[in-house]
Amino acid sequence: MNVIELHHKVWSGLQGRRQRMPHSLLLIGQKGLGKFDLARCFAASLLCESPLADGMACGKCLACNWFAQGNHPDFRLLQPEALSEDVEAEDGKKKPSQQITIDQVRSLDEFFNVGTHRGGLRIVLVNPTEAMNRNTANSILKTLEEPSPSTLFLMVSSEPMRLLPTIRSRCQVVPVPVPLVKVAARVLADEGVERAEHWLALAGGAPGLAVDMANSGQNAWLDLLVSRLGAGRAADPLGMATELEKALKDSKGRLLLKQVVEAFQKWMVDLNLARNGLPVRYFLQHQAKISGLADMIPPARLIQSYRAAINRRQEAEQPLNARLFLEGLFLEYRALFAN
Repeated sequence: MNVIELHHKVWSGLQGRRQRMPHSLLLIGQKGLGKFDLARCFAASLLCESPLADGMACGKCLACNWFAQGNHPDFRLLQPEALSEDVEAEDGKKKPSQQITIDQVRSLDEFFNVGTHRGGLRIVLVNPTEAMNRNTANSILKTLEEPSPSTLFLMVSSEPMRLLPTIRSRCQVVPVPVPLVKVAARVLADEGVERAEHWLALAGGAPGLAVDMANSGQNAWLDLLVSRLGAGRAADPLGMATELEKALKDSKGRLLLKQVVEAFQKWMVDLNLARNGLPVRYFLQHQAKISGLADMIPPARLIQSYRAAINRRQEAEQPLNARLFLEGLFLEYRALFAN
């Protein structure tokens, strides 16, 4: 995905900092915008020995070759083990960590104590920064407070308010906004994504998430969910729960309960928007149906139900009986239309 085209203004702003580089930059924005890829492109451009006119790495020099192979001596990536491409889950073995560990931070000591290649810049990319627990965050904070010379921390976060205030205060913040729909749709079309605007809407405008959704085969269960929710007071909660539970089992782990609840939440958002005379945000093709349903629901009841859906989303992260959970969710939904 061409993140430079998606975030041209952000890229230009990053290039404008090259002459007076701070010791830490914090790229923030909603999940799925391509912040990590943008940070990697920037790191590659800073390490490149012959950057192009637009600041992009040349991709041909020795430094670019090292970077592409993942062994540039002046670059370190801190991320949870679970995000590593070469980690494979094995039965009976401990699952890869979902957090950046304090040992990973401590391993940087030797990195900081060795001179940089050809006297250049030393870069540490942290993704996602909120994956650090308090002990890990405090460990890296010491380095941010007394940064080594010629060192840049590139930190990426989709949830910056989860970071320690002391970490946020020591970084120059770089907001990464949601790209224009026409730009994102063009980039996705170039990636071979069909119905790009449809997936962008469902993804809340996040191109990376839209690509993931389009490539994950979600059409069937999403169409099923939308069809059943569109029935309103005629919906069959028990039947819906049975069908969605079957979709969960048939996916063999590719579809998670939380994804179903997230889609339900988006439907509730669109109902609230339509009830207030506003265009829907997610299910664009169902504007008329959603507007008709919203007119049947008292505003206070609709708001209360949306708040309950937020709690349901949190519950979906816990191990529970999917069938019973979905039955409760859909029974509450049908109750919205009770006289």
